[in-house]
Parts: sequence; C-alpha cells; structure tokens
Amino acid sequence: MSRVGKNPVAIPDGVEVNVGEDTITCKGKLGQLSAPVTDLVKTEVKDGQFWVRPANDSDRARALWGTTRAVVQNMVTGVTEGFTRELEIVGVGFRAQVQGDKLFLQLGFSHDIYYPIPGALTVKCPKPTQVTISGANKQQVGQFAAEIRSLRPPEPYKGKGVKYMGEQILRKEGKKK
Repeated sequence: MSRVGKNPVAIPDGVEVNVGEDTITCKGKLGQLSAPVTDLVKTEVKDGQFWVRPANDSDRARALWGTTRAVVQNMVTGVTEGFTRELEIVGVGFRAQVQGDKLFLQLGFSHDIYYPIPGALTVKCPKPTQVTISGANKQQVGQFAAEIRSLRPPEPYKGKGVKYMGEQILRKEGKKK
C-alpha cells in the first residue's frame, strides 16, 4: 500500500484540475501546468479532492500510484504558491546579476558566464552573492538551480563556489607543514 498515494490531494479555491485521457491539467493564479498520466493509474476529482488509485496490482502500477499523486500535489502547490530555490555564491570576486533574460555570473574563471533564463522562471539577485529562482514548476526550478550550482560546485577546503542557501559543505583540513 502506497503511503503517499492513498492520501487525496486537496484542491484549494481558485484552482481548477482537469483530468483528460492521458494528461492532467492544473490551472491557478500563477499559471497552468500539465503532466502526462498513464493508464496504469486511475484518477478522479471528487468533492474538491484529487484521488489516485492503481489500475491493477502490478509492481509498475503500484510504483506510479504514489508518483502520480506527488506530481499532482506539486502542480497544485506550484499554481497556488510557487516554488523558490536560493543559491549563495562564496568566494572573493564571485558575483551574479540579472541582465535582461540572462544571468551574468563571475565565478573566478578567465571568462564571464552568461546563462539564459528559461521563460517560465523568475530570477532575482537581491545581493551580488545571492540568486533567488522562483517559478510554478518544481522540476524546472530545481533543474535550473542545479545547473547554476554545477558551474562552480563548492570545494571542500575553503568552501568557495555556488551552494544552496543553508547547505552544509563538508570541510577538509588543508596541508600541514
């Protein structure tokens, strides 16, 4: 029995969830999101709640039961509140700023990095060493944050690089004489 899948997704006021043959569409104040759904799970909207059930007792259907419910929950949360990921840049001379539809990064390389911002995301730099990424799609927000972090991951000796806000970097001891 899926611990996640057996719970319904509460649909708040102002959010519309439509179940099609092979897609689920969620519409709210922050936009519209859709996700594919397989025929291994049965979905229905009843009394302001979204229910997911496995179509049969196969392992694949039981695996997709909780996954489908989690995807729909993320869509409902995304169109009502949105998702935010914050990055912190640590290092002398390391900074970031938004210029139009590109993120301008100086990360200690011989060249500056211009990284294009996807249209569905909002990127802000409240400080030169902080980047805030927000949007309705949880996967896109997390993917963009991971791509920015991968440009200069934090190193274990001084902790220089791009890290998630609040992330603890495992530090190593330097050379001894």
